[in-house]
Amino acid sequence: MIKMRKYFSKLPEELKNLIAQVAKVSDDSRMPAYLVGGFVRDMLLGVKNLDMDIVVEGSGIEFAQKLMPKLKAKIIIHQRFGTATLSFGKLKVDLASARQETYAHPGDLPEVSFSSLSDDLKRRDFTINAMAVSISGKMDLRLIDPFDGKNDLAGRKIRVLHDLSFQDDPTRIFRAVRFEQRYGFKIQPRTLILLKYALNHGYLGLISPQRKRHELILILKENNPYQQIKRLKDLKALDLFCREFSKIKINRSLFAASEKQIAWFNQEYPGRRKLDTWLIYFMALIDGLTYVQSSKLSIALNLRTGEEKRILSLKSFSKSCLRDLSSIRITPPRIFVLLEPLSYETIIFLKAKYASLILKKHISDFMEIYNGMRVCVSGEVLQKLGVLPGPKYKVIFSKVLHAKLNGSVKSPQDEVALIRKLIKQ
Repeated sequence: MIKMRKYFSKLPEELKNLIAQVAKVSDDSRMPAYLVGGFVRDMLLGVKNLDMDIVVEGSGIEFAQKLMPKLKAKIIIHQRFGTATLSFGKLKVDLASARQETYAHPGDLPEVSFSSLSDDLKRRDFTINAMAVSISGKMDLRLIDPFDGKNDLAGRKIRVLHDLSFQDDPTRIFRAVRFEQRYGFKIQPRTLILLKYALNHGYLGLISPQRKRHELILILKENNPYQQIKRLKDLKALDLFCREFSKIKINRSLFAASEKQIAWFNQEYPGRRKLDTWLIYFMALIDGLTYVQSSKLSIALNLRTGEEKRILSLKSFSKSCLRDLSSIRITPPRIFVLLEPLSYETIIFLKAKYASLILKKHISDFMEIYNGMRVCVSGEVLQKLGVLPGPKYKVIFSKVLHAKLNGSVKSPQDEVALIRKLIKQ
């Protein structure tokens, strides 16, 4: 019997306290509870992981409701799957009833029924994710490892639990690559044969667009998405995943430049909206596609409206706009007109893609000075000055904003003075 106390002792205090609370609820409710999956894997590897997965032999929802007041947490219940998520501070806990899964057809979502921990571990993707730690019975912290996952961690192997794993759930192909590249592991030879068999027999084509989008985003959120994407491309998994990907060539330097500009934005503007970094890497991935091809890909992946809009705004950014941004003669109002309608993701990608130092300077100026610049005075002020509501408002505000961008108007008082002048004219 392997005890996990030495690994547990290295956890942050907040996690130790959380696990102790779970153990108390487990003992009081007589529902055995176990740490499972990625949290156990990362604890054994010494990798920080603040997202905790707990399986309960009993009702996961009832367990979560008992635990919630002790943690003063918010709860989200997923009745269909018998699961609940508790969140408080930076921590998140997913609680689930132990279950087994069956697949009516390859690529279908599983049919779920409640069961034991043993069955719950059998349904998992890889041996390294099919381990559990008992936290009932006064925190005995016993490792449960029926598929030898700990040895596979030591041997740096990605191995499936059974031969039909990739056929049951083809998204495991993406997960195999994700874990292989994240940890510097290798897909075990037999597992690689099964993975290629699933690819060659078209199982990836059975996945719904929503699941395709989800898996691709997870890949692009990894620390080194280029390596992840390249591995998928080498396996031909990317091309089979979505046929539009067969037309692309992966540009390593563009991924690197995107990473550099993302770091620049995060350092310079920590208080602004957090970037959807995956979307910037997605732009790098499909850089060689046309507007029409990008639109087809967005539909095939079921991208959300805002995501598609940001991608297509990049594809419709004209060469003349790029020439203007790269010109030393461009005026601040023109910079504003070109960049203000674009998302941060699109702007950051433009800065990553193009080598022009002048263009990069103008984008930096926009982010630092012009972004979000607005006229301070309101329509109410115009009314008090005798201007009736109508088309004139837009003309006046446009001229005031133009003057503000050029630096000739610097305060609300300057704006009012200019408006008075414009009214007289």
